[in-house]
Amino acid sequence: MSKQSPASLLIIEDDLDIADMLNAYFHVQGYDVETVNWGEDGVRLCQTNPPDLVILDIRLPDIDGYEVARRLKANRKTHDIPIIFLTEKRQREDRLQGLSLNVDDYITKPFDIQELRLRVRNTLLRHQRGVLTNAVTGLPERQLITEEIEKRLILGDFVLILVSIKNLSAFREVYGFIASDDLLRAVVIMLRDILNQHTHQQSFLGQLAEENFVLMLPVHEPEVLIQRLEQSIKKSFDYFYNERDRESGRFEHQLRLNIHHWIIRSGSINLQTLLSEVDQRIV
Repeated sequence: MSKQSPASLLIIEDDLDIADMLNAYFHVQGYDVETVNWGEDGVRLCQTNPPDLVILDIRLPDIDGYEVARRLKANRKTHDIPIIFLTEKRQREDRLQGLSLNVDDYITKPFDIQELRLRVRNTLLRHQRGVLTNAVTGLPERQLITEEIEKRLILGDFVLILVSIKNLSAFREVYGFIASDDLLRAVVIMLRDILNQHTHQQSFLGQLAEENFVLMLPVHEPEVLIQRLEQSIKKSFDYFYNERDRESGRFEHQLRLNIHHWIIRSGSINLQTLLSEVDQRIV
């Protein structure tokens, strides 16, 4: 049986020391790695030999990383290449500008090389799975959630609950990528346990964007379930702060929980309207 070909990475980084370090590190990790120092070279290389993933610095000597991302996303041949921004820019506006270009992730310098490795791995897993399930939690993502909503709209009455974790990005910057993933997995375990205790059949749990979870179940006292969700998840947040922050209670961007729910009656709403209402509530 032939071995699977290694995933290919293109690193577009003008700092030669960082570029060489990333090249050597990911090569040892088993990836096929190329590096370029100019944005135009990165665009050309993606068009002639598309990599499986691009690690892209924003500050480049010719065109910036935003322009590189725009060109890749505008070209049908390179549109689906996942991009991770690697940059010194830390302002919220810079992050939003990058994410608005549909890049897959954003990590700021100085960075933890192990964290970057995990982000690369998770991003590749998401794309290999066709973006159907979340790489961290294994939960169904948007396409499968939409199909489940469509099915339930046909079958009859149900409850849809949106559980959102607020300030997860700020938590990740302080405590790191691994702690953030651990928190998400812990939340999923609690959601599953509470769903199983509340209803033993016909329930559904999915992940709509990183910080947002969708629960669907038959119409049966949703307020009781929501109260249990709030109590359990809010209580668990304290476990993930370090002792100093927990004792001081002064964590600058404290994790918060938002829960919204819809009681859907047969024929009362169509798929696109419901999806639009849910998207408006997303963190």
